Amino acid sequence: MLSLGASAQFRVEVSGVGLTQLPIAAATFRGEDAAPQKISAIVLADLERSGQFRGVETGGVSLDEIARPAVSVWRQKGADALITGSVTRLADGRFDVRFRLWDVVRGQDLGDLGGQSYSATAGELRFVAHQIADFVYEKLTGDKGVFSTRIAYVTKAGQAFHLWVADADGENPQSALNSGEPIISPSWSPNGNQLAYVSFESRKPVIFVHDLSNTKRRLVANFKGSNSAPAWSPDGKTLAVTLSRDGGSQLYLMDATGGEPRRLAQSNAIDTEPTFAADGKTIYFVSDRGGSPQIYRMPSAGGSPERVTFSGTYNISPAVSADGRWLAYISRVSGAFKLHVMDLASGVTSAITDTTGDENPSFSPNSRLVIYATQQQGREALMTTTLDGKIKARLAGQNGDIREPDWGPMQK
Repeated sequence: MLSLGASAQFRVEVSGVGLTQLPIAAATFRGEDAAPQKISAIVLADLERSGQFRGVETGGVSLDEIARPAVSVWRQKGADALITGSVTRLADGRFDVRFRLWDVVRGQDLGDLGGQSYSATAGELRFVAHQIADFVYEKLTGDKGVFSTRIAYVTKAGQAFHLWVADADGENPQSALNSGEPIISPSWSPNGNQLAYVSFESRKPVIFVHDLSNTKRRLVANFKGSNSAPAWSPDGKTLAVTLSRDGGSQLYLMDATGGEPRRLAQSNAIDTEPTFAADGKTIYFVSDRGGSPQIYRMPSAGGSPERVTFSGTYNISPAVSADGRWLAYISRVSGAFKLHVMDLASGVTSAITDTTGDENPSFSPNSRLVIYATQQQGREALMTTTLDGKIKARLAGQNGDIREPDWGPMQK
């Protein structure tokens, strides 16, 4: 099944059928046709992409947040919930956005204080729509929504590399860095204000930290050999990195502002791709110490590594969910690179895609979705998937070879 929802406008294609999707209708907000963004369509596309909701056809009905809807009509349409609202242009050029969430089954208003309102410039309307989707998602699921978060990814077009920051649906991309040399491994700081990444502009891999608020950056790792794979500690004070300064690729910890790194383990193997667990006490990484690339973990203070993956002979790119329950990674299976998800408590692992060129998984900050890069229908794509693989969405993205996605934290 293909739900086109708002994909014609936003290029978000949602496919698959979940077992417990809540049917929801988003009526056209009164006055939104005169606004630069169609708020109701963005909200519905967000909710459908989460895998928790199924859009119900509205027939183009426009409903504001003031009048009580005829809930019996919406029950007949099969909706359990309904979003109504209005968009009004103010004298100063800003927009007043109001909405209300209705429980159609019980005929109740689910909003706080009878509804919600935002004042926004034209450029802020998409963010307001994502905030509305976050409100609805949390009210109806009990979990935090992630629609107002951001993603980072890299594209290669010809000989040019670009680091992009975009909305969680891939829209509204902003260029953070352009370079004639490769950019890899973007990693969000926990506060969402900075990106660490690896640049080859010095004709070798070095690590920068880029401040998104003022576009300034600082060089934090330019040691002899390779400097790669930065990962932030949960408190934002430390970076785990892979350095070859002492021979071979080894894991180090260093201050996020730079300074002298501290080696984590003594090994003759190649250790790389570190990532912190959410509690900061454990680091997951890739090592060939067992003869082939596998995922291990060890205390972030240093200690004996413990092997985590045992299925398959080539497992890389670990990502740990914020709730500590799940590990996403890429496994090579019969020559194909496929996204897998492991339940860390049981060790049960599932391949959750039908594509063959998956790369670089990253969890949403509410642990409900995974973003990854892949090839779909012969084209490079940014995708999100639910953890069971049942609902997938192809995100909007810039043209070119798309790679290296990383999902940013919750907005403060």
